[in-house]
Amino acid sequence: MLIAADKFKGSLTAVQVAERVTAGLRRVVPGVDVEALPVADGGDGTVAAAVAAGFERHEREVAGPLGQEVTAAFALRGDTAVVEMAEASGLQRLPRGVFAPLTASTYGSGELLRAALDAGARTIVFGVGGSATTDGGAGMLSALGARFLDEEGEPVPPGGGGLADLARVDLSGLDPRLSAVDLVLASDVDNPLTGPKGAPAVYGPQKGASPDDVAALDEALTHFAKVLEAEAGPRAVEYATAPGAGAAGGIGYGALLLGARFRPGIEVMLDVLGFAPALERASLVITGEGSLDEQTLHGKAPAGVAAAARAAGKEVVAVCGRLALPPAALGRAGIRRAYPLTEVEPDVVKCIADAGPILERVAEQIARDFLS
Repeated sequence: MLIAADKFKGSLTAVQVAERVTAGLRRVVPGVDVEALPVADGGDGTVAAAVAAGFERHEREVAGPLGQEVTAAFALRGDTAVVEMAEASGLQRLPRGVFAPLTASTYGSGELLRAALDAGARTIVFGVGGSATTDGGAGMLSALGARFLDEEGEPVPPGGGGLADLARVDLSGLDPRLSAVDLVLASDVDNPLTGPKGAPAVYGPQKGASPDDVAALDEALTHFAKVLEAEAGPRAVEYATAPGAGAAGGIGYGALLLGARFRPGIEVMLDVLGFAPALERASLVITGEGSLDEQTLHGKAPAGVAAAARAAGKEVVAVCGRLALPPAALGRAGIRRAYPLTEVEPDVVKCIADAGPILERVAEQIARDFLS
């Protein structure tokens, strides 16, 4: 039995999901052999999943999205690091109810990448998602040695809004160690940088951007790519339309400029976490996340787990807080059956507040259905 589930956002971490499912299974079948491999798709929770798989947690003081000092972590095993941009620049780093769509910066994410280099990383999995920022990765690049200057030769203000004043880019000071590192951009979205499907239009409103802010950010990021062309050549404009450029407020674009390879986040993380050998040992796979919906089918962790398990001929069931997919869609994704918490407790507020105990009861049902 392999439990390879993501977090239930706002209720349970991926580690806690695995613990609760294990407890429920063993209440029905005390001797069942369970292996837990918490997973993530590159967004928030990615470092925690890596640590649960045996990576070492390293903490650093870095700049949060508003410039305040925060304690953020990356994970390291051997010369492979897992860096999660949300640790430094995520929405959870903003004060409750505060948004800063025009000024939030990814500078702290760049500091985390630099810390991973300092720790000896030669391969860096850069998980991006859950950002508070829409700065195209300019803050991150600044922390790594790039300079973004206005007409007076002064640094432009932080955040995507400040890029409207950009006149010149100097990449000569970028950390030379970056050229010798295998940087993998791990994301569950493949949006371009700008346009109707770009970072500002699709994700800006989630970060507090008004329609006017979205328009300003889109224009500023378009200008950003154009000015970068003078320093980095045509690739600067080409990367703006590449899959993943718009990930996490455009930090994907900055990573691509550093030479990153874009890969679906869950695929990368399954490789890093050692999913294949764990899958070989499993007779049944339990995956899941807080909400199984249309987004799940587009690169989220449960879909990636189910696809890999199906390819290996393993049966998959899913746990979730909320189920918004019909059985046919689940079947196409390789999931035989889903077990939502709302089947046990119809009150959604109670499901969120008491997710752990309810999940144990759900796991008891899975044990009765598949193990008894």
